[in-house]
Amino acid sequence: MMALTGTDVLLRVTQVRRAIARPLRRRRRLGLTLLLGPPLLWLVVIYLAPLGYLLLTSLWTYANYNVVHQWTLDNYHQIFSDPVWLTVLRRTVFIALLVTLTTIALAFPLAYFLVRYTSRWKNLLYLAVLVPLWSSYLVRVFAWKTILGTQGLLNTFLLNIHVIDHPVQAFLYSNTAIYITLVHVWLPYMILPIFTAIDRIPPSLLEASSDLGARGWQTFRRVVWPLAFPGVLAGSIFVFSLSMGDFITPLLMGNGDQFIGNVIEDQFGISGNYPFGAALSMLPLVVLTVFLAASRRFGVLEAL
Repeated sequence: MMALTGTDVLLRVTQVRRAIARPLRRRRRLGLTLLLGPPLLWLVVIYLAPLGYLLLTSLWTYANYNVVHQWTLDNYHQIFSDPVWLTVLRRTVFIALLVTLTTIALAFPLAYFLVRYTSRWKNLLYLAVLVPLWSSYLVRVFAWKTILGTQGLLNTFLLNIHVIDHPVQAFLYSNTAIYITLVHVWLPYMILPIFTAIDRIPPSLLEASSDLGARGWQTFRRVVWPLAFPGVLAGSIFVFSLSMGDFITPLLMGNGDQFIGNVIEDQFGISGNYPFGAALSMLPLVVLTVFLAASRRFGVLEAL
């Protein structure tokens, strides 16, 4: 038997590839299935199946410290009959919306500056936006505890300039501290999509707007904002959903007010009431679904 040379091996590999590709060209559906089947299967197993099981769990009952597989809507009736849970949801949605709007106000001018007014320092400033993502989430939260604490940098600075006479304890362990921390933590997730959207705007459009006599505000309102809005929406989806589900920041920085993430974590952890915790988990999912449906209704998702 003669040994195969490298050319012979390459020739046979090419023949096998052609033999496999020939039927796939004739049957495009088969090729599409083989291409998209593994990622779709992964999506179903890892994401959709747990959500389905979570929905089923929310329809069970909890009695005598055990989960009873008995179908019921009592968990949802308990949520909507007790104003405490809806108050927690409203508080969470309000903070998440406030964080989202604040990050938009901070991220848009910064992203626009990175795209339009920097050239030499563009990569360095862009790197400065990415660097916080390389550090641990907990490190950034505890950094704000150090800044906002009674002996922190903020109190020390205000004492040194004689704005206050004694350390202020209201900075830390408050909803304001939660708000500030969430804005800092999730700000890069707003900057990056907006930066990408603005970077895609051709400079010739801005020049044409200026040549037609449009002022800066008119150019922003009629050219820049409509074209950058898909990036704003993408960042809003990231920031709003991450803020809605966050339970670590309210736990470490809050004043004891419950947020929906803390309530769900308590039900699954301390109480062990999985059905009620699963029912509570449906609330932020419904809010996020409504947010995404409204975005699609305005036809913005197609432009992402």
